[in-house]
Amino acid sequence: MLKIRKIAAIDIGSNAVRLLISTITEPKDKPVTFKKTSLVRVPIRLGQDVFTTGEISNYNQKRMLKTMKAFKFLMECHEIEDYRACATSAMRDASNRNELVETIKQQTNISIEIIDGEDEASIIAATDLHALIEEDKNYLYVDVGGGSTEFTLYIQGKTKASKSFKIGTVRLLNNGVSDELWQEAEQWVKYNTKGISRLQMIGSGGNINNIFKSSGKKPGKTLSYFYLSSYYQLLKSLTYEERISQLNLNQDRADVIIPAAEIYLSAMNWSRARAVHVPKIGLSDGIIKSIYNKIKD
Repeated sequence: MLKIRKIAAIDIGSNAVRLLISTITEPKDKPVTFKKTSLVRVPIRLGQDVFTTGEISNYNQKRMLKTMKAFKFLMECHEIEDYRACATSAMRDASNRNELVETIKQQTNISIEIIDGEDEASIIAATDLHALIEEDKNYLYVDVGGGSTEFTLYIQGKTKASKSFKIGTVRLLNNGVSDELWQEAEQWVKYNTKGISRLQMIGSGGNINNIFKSSGKKPGKTLSYFYLSSYYQLLKSLTYEERISQLNLNQDRADVIIPAAEIYLSAMNWSRARAVHVPKIGLSDGIIKSIYNKIKD
């Protein structure tokens, strides 16, 4: 008997808010398949408020409420079985987060979980990342968001260390990252990767996905340090308007992609990785898997 489920993930990030709806097919005596049915992305950029003023502005509170109402209707139209809404760095740091979460709950009945960096890393680890990680190899997984970056070290197929740093693209654009924090991240990566030869890096996040797409490489191939460095120099040589017109970047991508490239290149330098895998997975995918595992349990 074939069983089909529809579940949804809401990812409330520092740069954008996303709704991912997935169709899960459970054929008898065959592996379960996950298919992305719909993905909606709204560039609210909560971090622009929070990392400069400490709270979410009235303007963006209204945009958030409108977005959640739209997500509620979309989930109803898709007849989803279950959902999970997770908020990350910007909402964690917002002084008025509780009031906004309560307003959204009252007006949309959507419950928002504010998760910490370690939760974020563990949710992402529940994705199909294991299909990429080979048990006889070592990897540094780097997930770059608008408000934070999560590092996870996999040794021989197992998690050895994980750490979240408040180093994100929107924070960097607003000069919200101190030299001391950069040094702390550098020391953590160097200490935990010391003595590991042939370490490979895995990158996730909208910016590295965009860079990979621009490379024209086929899925499964890696980006070299040379390519990433060259593309970073190209980005810096163009104005914001030129990055939109010549590289066909979205308005909310054309500025954050530069600090994102800086973070990935720094991580490669610190860990001595020469290439990065880009499997195109993220928090939304992990949320979907976490919901499905909960349903099955």
